[in-house]
Amino acid sequence: MKEHHKLILYIAGKTQKSIKAIENIGKYCEEHLKGSYTLEVIDLREHPQLAEGEQIIATPTLIRKLPNPIRTLVGDLSDKEKVLVGLDIKIRHS
Repeated sequence: MKEHHKLILYIAGKTQKSIKAIENIGKYCEEHLKGSYTLEVIDLREHPQLAEGEQIIATPTLIRKLPNPIRTLVGDLSDKEKVLVGLDIKIRHS
């Protein structure tokens, strides 16, 4: 059984960078984690109190809550290899 990945993407409004980050992580998850992940997107403009609890200092910020250890990535997540390595996701070869 594959490990379940719990990912939270923190954004600050619907900026071009935020939209790109949402598209990128969604694409990577579908390609490499299909059926074994949850992705939550939190807009810090709507929930600013959540930034302090997670120590968010820049957006977009992606946090992998599960599996442990927690991992954090900042930016629009456009560098696929960097994101997969950063999240410790094994690359699936078709």
